[in-house]
Amino acid sequence: MQNAMLKEDIYYVGVNDAARRVFDELIPLPDGTTYNSYLIKGSSKTALIDTADPPKTDVLLKNLENTGINKIDYIISHHGEQDHSGSIPALLLAYPGAVVVTNEKCRSELCSMLKVTPDRFKIIEDGEELSLGNKTLKFIFTPWVHWPETFVTYLAEDKILFSCDFFGSHYAFNAKDGLFVENTDVVYLPAKRYYAEIMSPFRSVIRKNLEKIAGIDVKILAPSHGPLYKSMDFITECYSQWSSDSVKNEVLLAYVSMHGSTEAIAEYFGNALKKRGIEVKAFNLGDADIGEIAMALTDAATAVIGSPTVLAGPHPKAVFAAYLVKALRPKTKYLSVIGSYGWGGKMVEQLADMLGSVGAEILDPVIVKGYPATDDFAALDALADTILEKHRDLGLV
Repeated sequence: MQNAMLKEDIYYVGVNDAARRVFDELIPLPDGTTYNSYLIKGSSKTALIDTADPPKTDVLLKNLENTGINKIDYIISHHGEQDHSGSIPALLLAYPGAVVVTNEKCRSELCSMLKVTPDRFKIIEDGEELSLGNKTLKFIFTPWVHWPETFVTYLAEDKILFSCDFFGSHYAFNAKDGLFVENTDVVYLPAKRYYAEIMSPFRSVIRKNLEKIAGIDVKILAPSHGPLYKSMDFITECYSQWSSDSVKNEVLLAYVSMHGSTEAIAEYFGNALKKRGIEVKAFNLGDADIGEIAMALTDAATAVIGSPTVLAGPHPKAVFAAYLVKALRPKTKYLSVIGSYGWGGKMVEQLADMLGSVGAEILDPVIVKGYPATDDFAALDALADTILEKHRDLGLV
């Protein structure tokens, strides 16, 4: 990726990773990603904002060399995760006078994960400022966005907020084609996917952190992944909606089938919901993208998991779906289980136990012995009616 200048003496030195397709060996990356890093040259000191994932360290070092600036005084580490911090050891070797500026929690993480020695740190507190001469960095702690140590940095004179993972998106772009979002339609789904997969479990603290930065005059929003914004209005409005308690007249239906019975149950049930005016986001867990499931959970008033019975319990992919719901802690109001069995088991009890901690009301399941018959379809219609009434109670219909 070629270097670009945000403003005079403020360089984008980030790294494009367009070919990457999985993050943390878990999250699909259909649009790749970037590791955004920014170099700020003040009249007396120079600061680097975040680094890059370890495999891209050489690219980051080359980008820094291309700026013509041969001295870095401070490396601001917003977040200990390696996609932001992984190049720090190499940078400390390349720039031996540099110190890592971070908070105490992040220092502890970097010492343990990257083996950075304690003498290479400058520890800062919430609201503390750091002078680069003619430029001032103000540090604002935003914990649990999405790790406990995360903070953001505000460059006061240029009104730039370096927001780390806050407001990011896994969306690869090339700096030579422009740093900024020009069409919000293009970035909306990558940003929502990023929120759903990474931020949604922390939506209550996200609301608090939105309030914390609301009064800051920001002309450029510079996250650590994906393109930059010329205004905070669009993305903060999205975050306000996604992190709110409001839900939509939608049902997430995630199912897996082995011999066709559960698939027939899920298809009938999905159509029954649609006939009642409820939007259905259906996913076959055999090949579903978990990012799309996470996005659907961001809005859905109800989530239903469909599973056959395997060795007296739920199908492993249904277990994964239930675990995902539990881990993401969505604002979903109602949960249920549909599925089938051959000779018996505790599939419903095991899924219900996993889903119980979400805090949503669990509606009576519909479990079929073998292939569904007339009475079974009637039970699915009854569950669809129950969901419709529940959605009416929420004012969604």
